[in-house]
Amino acid sequence: MAVLEERVDRLEEMVMRLVYIQQKTEIEMQRLQKEMKEFREAIQKDTENLKREMKEFKDEMKEFKDEMKEFKDEMEDFKEWAKRTIEENHEWSKREVRRINKQWGELANKMGTIVEDIIFPATRPVIKKYFKCDPEILMMNVRKKKGKSSEEFDVVAVCKDRVFLIEVKSTLKAEHAEYMKGKVERFRELFEEYSGREIVPILASLKIGREVLDKLTRERIYGMAYREWEYMDILNFEGVYGEKK
Repeated sequence: MAVLEERVDRLEEMVMRLVYIQQKTEIEMQRLQKEMKEFREAIQKDTENLKREMKEFKDEMKEFKDEMKEFKDEMEDFKEWAKRTIEENHEWSKREVRRINKQWGELANKMGTIVEDIIFPATRPVIKKYFKCDPEILMMNVRKKKGKSSEEFDVVAVCKDRVFLIEVKSTLKAEHAEYMKGKVERFRELFEEYSGREIVPILASLKIGREVLDKLTRERIYGMAYREWEYMDILNFEGVYGEKK
């Protein structure tokens, strides 16, 4: 009898434990279901927010594209307007450029700043245009002394195989051709490091008369001046270059 009662007690204990485990499992399942529900709701909410944000972003991009299109259209209109304005005022603009350059040249002549203000800034683009080289060295008011000999050169531009020697005169005369030849000889004496390079002589001024320009061409000296007061240019390039070839 005692053994039976003991077994009944153990059975009741096991049943109680089983009931406890079942209750705990149900509680855990309910908690898990609640968490899963909250997770799904959060995912759904985030998805809706993401969809809303994506829609807002697409709408903003569309507005941006529309604004860019309007801007491009406005730029095209502006370009057309600018083109028409330039064409309509082309002759006036050219006259203004000539007038301003002439006044600037006259002022530089009076102040003695032709080299600094006009010739030197134009040297590199002129050399690149006609001689197809970009000077590796470009110097202004170059002074050199060697023994008892000394000389000053207005502008010196050095390329790989040539040296451009530019002398500037406020009023260029025919006799300056001989003066330029002397400058070239003195440069060769003073700058022996350039002995293997061709010396290209250029006489520059604000303007050059026809007779003087013809003289320079015959002497194979380039003449650099304003072309109709619009821009600095070599006025006899074809004449001198053609002879040299």
